[in-house]
Amino acid sequence: MTTLKLLMNEMDSNDLRPNRLDMGTDNSIDRNKQKKIRILVSGASGFIGRRLVRRLLVSPSTTNWSIRCMTRKAQSLSSYFQNDGDNLEFVQADVQNYPELVKALTGIDVAFYLIHSMEGSSKEWKKFAERDRVAAENFAQAVNEAGVSRVIYLGGLTYAPEQELSKHMQSRKQVGEILKKSNAAVTIFRAAVILGQGGGSFQMLQYLVERLPLMVCPKWVLTKCQPIAVDDVVEYLVRSIETNDTKSKTFDIGGPEILSYLDMMRRYSNTLKKSIKIVIIPFLTPRLSSYWVDLITPVKASLARPLIDSLRHEAIVKDNSIGEIIPLRLKNFENSIKIARSEQTENERIIKKERTSSCLNKRILFASTIAMAIVGFTYYFLDARIEIFQPIWVVLAGLWYFGIAFSIFFIHKGARLGSIIAGIIGWITLTFWLLDNFYLIFGTSVLASPPGYIMTIRNCIGAAIAGLVVASSHNLFHKIRVHCL
Repeated sequence: MTTLKLLMNEMDSNDLRPNRLDMGTDNSIDRNKQKKIRILVSGASGFIGRRLVRRLLVSPSTTNWSIRCMTRKAQSLSSYFQNDGDNLEFVQADVQNYPELVKALTGIDVAFYLIHSMEGSSKEWKKFAERDRVAAENFAQAVNEAGVSRVIYLGGLTYAPEQELSKHMQSRKQVGEILKKSNAAVTIFRAAVILGQGGGSFQMLQYLVERLPLMVCPKWVLTKCQPIAVDDVVEYLVRSIETNDTKSKTFDIGGPEILSYLDMMRRYSNTLKKSIKIVIIPFLTPRLSSYWVDLITPVKASLARPLIDSLRHEAIVKDNSIGEIIPLRLKNFENSIKIARSEQTENERIIKKERTSSCLNKRILFASTIAMAIVGFTYYFLDARIEIFQPIWVVLAGLWYFGIAFSIFFIHKGARLGSIIAGIIGWITLTFWLLDNFYLIFGTSVLASPPGYIMTIRNCIGAAIAGLVVASSHNLFHKIRVHCL
């Protein structure tokens, strides 16, 4: 499995050495005679959670670990890890359900807290902080009741004043403070932008660069941060189990380079040998930016908005003490991108084997939009009416063809912007061709002189195709996220 191979390679690249678990005993004690450490990974189905479980399973210490994966859909996760050993178990639990949470944490020594609910509908943007607070309080209380000795939490990196923080970062900080009030020894890792396939920040970067030759960006792209590869983040999480030096402490983690989001877009484009132009518009708000990201990338506006809002603040490591406790050869930006794209290639192979409604809708929309353009072109050699050659009609026709070309480009790229433009043009075209045949019912034409017999038939065919564009664009607009990207 490609993901597993990548993780094994990373073990070599980071110069991993079998570290004995420091349980307050002499390090000379035989590892095999030590008591098994029972580990719970909450949010095990998420971006970080799945990678963490994979990394735990290939660790030199894994024979001394018993790993429990907690998720709201344990069955789907168990099928994902179905061939990964007997020291792996699955439990279905929701952090909002306290009895389930206590049951999941019972018998656990070390618990990873990787739960974050910042995504939701536009009406829920202001509610995710409350959900996160309740979830953290439930978890801290359940940790006390179950007697968990250690909690490891991955939060966000920022040094901005409390009153200036986005709701997203305020929530991440609050969760850490709540967990620290439990009886467990709480380790907090504060990460900047995490680079890896499946991460929201990386997806925004990837699809903005790959799909657009010209980008209109808000001023937040100038903010400095210290991006870190997701595998390096996971490495810190795993190796923190093996040392007491990380107990009850907070650490900043970031990659070896300080970059702005603008720097990352340019360097990403360089890896693709692609030239891009970037125009910065200061007045673009996080809400407007999130809608733009939603239309261009697979990242939903409900996820993009808190991410973008958080990018207003610098995320630079000021305390690098973790480097002395857990020394790693951190990946630079280009290597992080290379690994992420390699993982994407493997994921695309899997996706292409799946027949999905979104793929079918994309093909229908792509073909019907091209067919609509071809039918429209027949006006110029089938229609004998001189009105269509008047300047106003020629200008409108030019705009119509430009819009179709624009929509086809983004449909091909898998962006929702293509489907919404195609849908608008489809509605306009459908209305136009129906009005051109208006004379069949009322004996007069609305737009120009009545069309001939051939043009009447052509209008009917064109209207049917335009209707197909409207229907398929509507379906695709609501379904395109992951498949056919």
